[in-house]
Amino acid sequence: MTHTYKVDGMTCQGCKASVEHKISALENVTNAVVNLEKGEVEVSMTSPISTKKLKDSLPEKFTLSEKNTESVASFSDQFNDKKQSKWQQLKPLFLILFYISTASILLHYQDWNANAVMLDFMGLFYIVFSFFKMLDLKGFPESFRMYDPLAKHVPVYARIYPFIETGLGLMFLMRFQVKIALILTIIILGITTAGVTKTLLDKKSIRCACLGTALKLPMTEATFIENAIMLVMAVALLVTYLN
Repeated sequence: MTHTYKVDGMTCQGCKASVEHKISALENVTNAVVNLEKGEVEVSMTSPISTKKLKDSLPEKFTLSEKNTESVASFSDQFNDKKQSKWQQLKPLFLILFYISTASILLHYQDWNANAVMLDFMGLFYIVFSFFKMLDLKGFPESFRMYDPLAKHVPVYARIYPFIETGLGLMFLMRFQVKIALILTIIILGITTAGVTKTLLDKKSIRCACLGTALKLPMTEATFIENAIMLVMAVALLVTYLN
């Protein structure tokens, strides 16, 4: 008999191999095949195995559940639960953006300068987001390559990306070679945004690597908006600097 289960938390080929290995090692399991893009594992077994046993065999970072389980809740309840769950998942991202925005505004509220506010926002954005990526320099590249077109074809780019963000953040905050930093921002985030857009259009369920692997953020429209804000600021500032 064969059953398909949903597995959350898989971000790379290493995760795929780990899930297949752990489940295949269970008694009565003859085969386990992971579909990374769908976030599913197909388990072949000689006799029934409880979902709990399968779940307990995996490391804590993975969450296994039955696929297409029926719920007695009404459609309205299901919708509200899904909406609340999505908000809870994206709450760290919104909080970080709120604090970055507040800090950027407060730095210039006495002597208001919109361009300076945007430069500080971009600088703090890069510094904070690179910090979270630095927390797992080994795991981040695999997650990033899931959707960034350049990282897929140039693995070393994914490995140095957190350092590129740190460098750009310092350039904006120190007002060092701002034009170059703006051009690089447009190129780098333009590539990433293209990958995010494709992922959203393909309706793939993968984790966003914008805050590294420390926080489990789903790839959603919020990720697109986050990148779009930075791109709009970069373009607006570059036009100002060129005039």
